[in-house]
Amino acid sequence: MNTAQFVDEIFDYKANPSKWLYKGNMPAIVDFYADWCGPCKRVAPIMDKLAEKYKGKVNFYKINTDEEQELSAGVFGIQSIPSIIAIPVGKDPQMKTGAFSEEEYIKLIEDNLLK
Repeated sequence: MNTAQFVDEIFDYKANPSKWLYKGNMPAIVDFYADWCGPCKRVAPIMDKLAEKYKGKVNFYKINTDEEQELSAGVFGIQSIPSIIAIPVGKDPQMKTGAFSEEEYIKLIEDNLLK
């Protein structure tokens, strides 16, 4: 996902810089990664598996921090990757930084996005 897609589908931070307004109608997970990042490579297959598991319930997106620096560092202040943003509908997003187990990501999704 690039910055233009993010602005169109998730959050137009240019139009609403001070207030989070999620555009989606389903919860979402945004995975900030880089191709050179070892922990990101461990998280990628977990995210792919969870995208299948929660298909139709949670949207999954990937953003390459090297290609989308304005979005990753400028908008979200991401300094460590992988960073995951869990976006519930009608609530503020939550960020989780680091590589975690599949079970921990399931808990994040179940507790924050599907309740």
